[in-house]
Amino acid sequence: MFEFDQYLGFLAFLTILTIGFWLMIFLITFVIPYWIVGSSIERIKEIRAEKKDRG
Repeated sequence: MFEFDQYLGFLAFLTILTIGFWLMIFLITFVIPYWIVGSSIERIKEIRAEKKDRG
């Protein structure tokens, strides 16, 4: 059915596919929301600091 080099290529393909899948899950569930929340908090702090300086 498979020769050994085809088997290794198939395993490499599955490994890369699995790593890519879990990387996307990690980015979507943790990194992107963390980035959005952190940048929003920093922007709110900047706005409050600007209001404090004016008033």
